[in-house]
Amino acid sequence: MIPELGHFSLILAAGLSVLLAVLPALGAGRRNPMLMASGAPLAAGVLVFILLSFACLLYAFAQDDFSVRYVAEHSNTALPLYYKIAAAWSAHEGSFLLWTLIMAVWTFAVACFSRSLTLDMQARVLSVLGLLTAGFTFFLLFTSNPFARNLPIFPLDGADLNPLLQDFGLIVHPPLLYMGYVGFAVPFAFAIATLTTGHLDAAWVRWSRPWTTVAWAFLSIGITLGSWWAYYELGWGGWWFWDAVENASFMPWLAGTALIHSLAVSDKRGLFKSWTVLLAIVTFSLSLLGAFLVRSGVLISVHAFAVDPARGIFILIFLGLVVGGSLVLYAFKATATKRASSYSWSSRETLLLVNNLLLSVAVAAILLGTLYPLLYEVVTSGGKISVGPPYFNTVFLPILVLLFLAMVFAPQSRWRETGVKQVLGKLMPVLAVAIFIVAGLTWMLELPLDPVGFVFQSIAVWLLFTLAGDWWLSSSTKKPLSASRLGMLLAHSGIGVAILGVAVTVCFSEGQDLRMLPGDVTSIQGYDFRFDEMTRVAGPNYMADRAQFSVSKNGQLVTHLYPEKRVYHVSRNVMTEADMDPSPLRDLYVALGEPLGGSAWAVRLHVKPFVRWIWFGGLMIAVGGFITVCDRRYRNFAARQPVFYDEETNKQMNTR
Repeated sequence: MIPELGHFSLILAAGLSVLLAVLPALGAGRRNPMLMASGAPLAAGVLVFILLSFACLLYAFAQDDFSVRYVAEHSNTALPLYYKIAAAWSAHEGSFLLWTLIMAVWTFAVACFSRSLTLDMQARVLSVLGLLTAGFTFFLLFTSNPFARNLPIFPLDGADLNPLLQDFGLIVHPPLLYMGYVGFAVPFAFAIATLTTGHLDAAWVRWSRPWTTVAWAFLSIGITLGSWWAYYELGWGGWWFWDAVENASFMPWLAGTALIHSLAVSDKRGLFKSWTVLLAIVTFSLSLLGAFLVRSGVLISVHAFAVDPARGIFILIFLGLVVGGSLVLYAFKATATKRASSYSWSSRETLLLVNNLLLSVAVAAILLGTLYPLLYEVVTSGGKISVGPPYFNTVFLPILVLLFLAMVFAPQSRWRETGVKQVLGKLMPVLAVAIFIVAGLTWMLELPLDPVGFVFQSIAVWLLFTLAGDWWLSSSTKKPLSASRLGMLLAHSGIGVAILGVAVTVCFSEGQDLRMLPGDVTSIQGYDFRFDEMTRVAGPNYMADRAQFSVSKNGQLVTHLYPEKRVYHVSRNVMTEADMDPSPLRDLYVALGEPLGGSAWAVRLHVKPFVRWIWFGGLMIAVGGFITVCDRRYRNFAARQPVFYDEETNKQMNTR
């Protein structure tokens, strides 16, 4: 009965989401306050029933109800309880139910924290969000029902969860990533609602900024956790390899970064309003495109869900309707701002515009590299071609250098016009110091000189020194830093830390794949890796060959590492479980390959300097975003708003 209750709740949520899409919009069109006010209770109802549906799915997993097909295919009685719960979103049907639940959470949050909105604007925004939720719930009901039964015959133990997913990363990574993906629906809804009013003014920009920043911060955490998970779980020691699904999350993040900066200019200077609306549409469209790529079956990836391509057709049609309809509305409704405002080529406005253009070019380049193999296969009727890291590195790295330069100069510039000589006089000595430090460390440590790496390391150090100087100057004044400026400094510093980690890791990591017997010793960057022994250990649902490695430096023991080769009882899948010794300055990384006969094993050894800086920088970026939304301006804007978006209707209401 519990799965039927979950299915019925999903049906009720679909019906309420249709009402949410229709009634508030109808009220806004007819200026009916009662219909407009229906948005908030309808949003609450949608959340309650989707939450109930999701709870029923979790209960089915926890109780090993293998009469539910989705549970039988992705769980097992021997699975630990926390993995049974996380298995609910481990594959297509459950993960999309989680996606829809998060969509309902965002919609309800807008309904609860929208006192700053006029009544008709709130109705329009909730109506757009309701329309999106209706599309998602219909997709679940008609193509991806997670409550479909195996009756009358069903397995007793289940097929098991993919061993790659039996990890802490499954528990935290998808929910946080989806919070970012789906969160971009809110600025999208604000943009569409604003276009329908015909008033492209500054109010919607302030309404959109905190929601956009929170979604972007969540997506930053999700991408960071995904990179960290791939690093230690896949056993190859890499943190990013330009996989199509990785690109699917990176593109909305880049577009969201452009959107945040464009919203700032629109808010402070009243510029780029039409461009900002377009960015809001594009950012959420890229999120939907990511959902299509992951769930359509058109690509093969370790991250993708292998599903029926017919489901991809539904998403593709929905994507076409949402994106196509939005762009048509934009073409007819978006107009250039009427406010006259001048600014010079050296102003902060210009630098932020350059930032937006560079981010847009980066998105276009990654989109081309991601979709080109699919287009090539369609055009050539089955021909295969791959676009790998060489293309992305060649195209993306020059753009990244220019973005870094814009990041250094923009915070030092002023609105309208900037004294170029003054800024150069401040920044060039810092650049010289950064180059001197990087060159000195490279020479002192006798490290190989990589020109590209040297450039990125120097620019990253330059950016960090400049931001540290700004932080110190701001802190030394009696006026405290605003939350928005503090968040900006922290987020930009996080980007500098992450890029410095990437540059050092790529340039100075060293690794070996070799055949080793117990007793063998291999030296890498002054660390001696000794293969001590192999033992057999039992896990909760697997057996493992566990190696012991002793790592020493200059004759002193540093650590013991215990990589494993696991065989899972039910699926009989073989998995590599790497082990590592982390520290702020380096990681020691060992992974087992295949047995090579006798006592010999294939072994992968790595010494990876500064690799932890990549993920620490990502967390700094996300925390900076969350701090920014605590700015007092967003709270002050929540007070005393008129009932309707246009003044004429307000006058009529007051007269009555």
